[in-house]
Amino acid sequence: MTVAELAKKFNVKPDTIRHYVKFGLLTPQRDPNNGYKVFQAADEQRLKFILQAKSLGFSLADIKIIIEQSIQGGSPCPQVREIMATRLKETEQKIAQMQATYQQMKQAMETWQSQKDCIPTGDHICHLIEDFSGDLTHE
Repeated sequence: MTVAELAKKFNVKPDTIRHYVKFGLLTPQRDPNNGYKVFQAADEQRLKFILQAKSLGFSLADIKIIIEQSIQGGSPCPQVREIMATRLKETEQKIAQMQATYQQMKQAMETWQSQKDCIPTGDHICHLIEDFSGDLTHE
């Protein structure tokens, strides 16, 4: 199976397959006649695993660690649990940050609805933003 055929089968872009090969997640054989990458059933199984792991929030680096652990004959399950626990904490923090930003945006819109437009004088760009006294949080 070629890069294009594998990509089509899994509804991903061929560049995605190429990226996974370059990253070391997929290891296709080379066709001796033309040098093209040829993917086997094992590569399909591996790609299915990669896509499933990505859908669960694992990074490509995480997936590589998991695959390498499996290739070495050890159970990757403890590592998977540890990585997932970390990803859950990170995601929870991101959600909290997004909720705080959302609340600030709502507060700004409510405040701005009653404020008049103004023409820049050179002393400011947009008074709505510059005069907003909401909770300023920076990362």
